[in-house]
Amino acid sequence: METSHWDAVIVGGGHNGLVAAGYLAQAGRRVLVLERLDQVGGAAVSAHPFDGVDARLSRYSYLVSLLPRRIVDDLGAQVHLARRRYSSYTPDPATGGRPRLLVGPSSTFGAVGAADDEAGFTEFYRRCATVTARVWPTLTEPLRTRSQLRSAVVADGGPEAQRAWHEVIDQPVGDAITAAVSSDLVRGVMATDALIGTFAGLDDDTLIQNRCFLYHLIGGGTGDWDVPIGGMGAVTGALVAAAARFGAQIRTGADVYAITPDGEVSYRDGDGDQRVAADRVLANVTPAVLARLLGEDEPDIAPGSQIKVNLMLRRLPRLRDESVTAEQAFGGTFHINENYSQLASAYRQAVGGSVPDPLPCEIYCHSLADPSILSPTLRDSGAHTLTVFGLHTPHTLTAGTPPDQIRRNLTAAVLDSLNSVLDEPIQDVILTDAAGRPCLEAKTTADLQDALGMTGGNIFHGALDWPFAEDDEPLQTPAQRWGVATAHERVLLCGSGSRRGGAVSGIGGHNAAMAVLGR
Repeated sequence: METSHWDAVIVGGGHNGLVAAGYLAQAGRRVLVLERLDQVGGAAVSAHPFDGVDARLSRYSYLVSLLPRRIVDDLGAQVHLARRRYSSYTPDPATGGRPRLLVGPSSTFGAVGAADDEAGFTEFYRRCATVTARVWPTLTEPLRTRSQLRSAVVADGGPEAQRAWHEVIDQPVGDAITAAVSSDLVRGVMATDALIGTFAGLDDDTLIQNRCFLYHLIGGGTGDWDVPIGGMGAVTGALVAAAARFGAQIRTGADVYAITPDGEVSYRDGDGDQRVAADRVLANVTPAVLARLLGEDEPDIAPGSQIKVNLMLRRLPRLRDESVTAEQAFGGTFHINENYSQLASAYRQAVGGSVPDPLPCEIYCHSLADPSILSPTLRDSGAHTLTVFGLHTPHTLTAGTPPDQIRRNLTAAVLDSLNSVLDEPIQDVILTDAAGRPCLEAKTTADLQDALGMTGGNIFHGALDWPFAEDDEPLQTPAQRWGVATAHERVLLCGSGSRRGGAVSGIGGHNAAMAVLGR
């Protein structure tokens, strides 16, 4: 078998792999990207999931916060994002969804009996910004140590930054949230950022929930989550175009089955077994998948914990609260059954092996901010997309249950939760496809593992790490300094499993490329 040689072979064509390919090819390196599926993008893809319905939905990932403008500009990628006008809408589940909290240009804390919490809410996030604004630029720089970064944050922000560092990084974030506000509903709105895709209690001593919270607030230094114009597939398309323009080669349908520490990669494609060699192999797969490809013992990976349901609606559903418009309610993040006490109860139920009832959920409507994903006919008809993200549904709930059954169970829990705060059943406004079937698509942790190779369905490829090195960690090599090192010098992480990976950011790919280039 003939073996071709490359400066870098990237295993996995997700968005991080494409970013790494773009940077390395731009620097004159010979780069080959190998993707198992018939399209690149990984979780950052769009699809027409419903027969005869001309709507291009973001199938897995759906919002962008952590993609630095620097990466987009460096690669000349045509990525366009829209800012959502409203932050969040939260009906009070205790009253069936009539009083509500709207956070945006005109917030309504008083409507849910939490007028006294508005100042504490605002002050808490202002303090957090003294940390996030300083940490954000360092994500595309060599790692600081914990002490170095803390000193820089405190030097810039003073005593308030020191307090915020302690609240977010040194103690369970639930303590800071409950100290800042007293309303169960307001506390829940704040706490959800610590739990998206993360299975933990808000008082967990491991602080895994704090790391999730920090990454959800850190994007751009402000924590804004923006809508990708054209859908998530448009982001991938822009990165593919950039990498190809610089000369990177991309092969789909290339199923990698082995990697050696000295840089040899074996894969199968339509022509049979193939083998390539590289000075550096960049692994845009989970650490567990990489270990398997290297023939090593797989590390334990924290389970994923989410259910995502994509819906196509004839129109947005009616609300029991007539004081807000559909644009206000669905234009930001729509929180359902996410009071602080409900989140704690749902976690306990899931730990006990049950699907939470009610299931904490969040709604996002892409088509309000970006109608371009719909055909003109659908737009004119008043149709809209809806994405529902359910919390505290760990991968352990799928054990021993057929995939179709767990999908039905979790989808039913999602729809029941939605209906608890709507003025009509969501089923009544779901569009049907060409065969008369409801336009509803569910993606469980098992689906992510089976379709995308995400171990345990974890959207972060494992528990998120702090965006700094511990003081005693070795930082001698470029790969260590950029947070992409493995046990093998010629094999680097370049995906969400790298030190500052997670979400649609490109940071893992950028940092792996910088390590290869010695920058």
